[in-house]
Amino acid sequence: MIQVKEELEIHKGTYTLFFIHSPFCGTCHVARKMLDAIEELWGKEIFYDVNAPLFPDMMQKYKVESVPCLLVLNENEVCEKIYAFHSVPHMLEIVKKYS
Repeated sequence: MIQVKEELEIHKGTYTLFFIHSPFCGTCHVARKMLDAIEELWGKEIFYDVNAPLFPDMMQKYKVESVPCLLVLNENEVCEKIYAFHSVPHMLEIVKKYS
């Protein structure tokens, strides 16, 4: 995963997938393993890793309600917010739509 250290400039015409989490969230750790498996399967980094407590403005701007969250943006527009990760195959189907 690509570590986010400051606000990103969103690239035009492409989807950006943010994995938003908290280091103290057990469910987030399970979700991370699912997304890591997808990246390993595809052989490249797909997700931007966002530690929610470090980016409160981003959480408010995109109205992220809880963690874990997979926030999909296209230019600064929210396309989808996924809060229930279910399984690797389920997440793979979602991610395929945006790659």
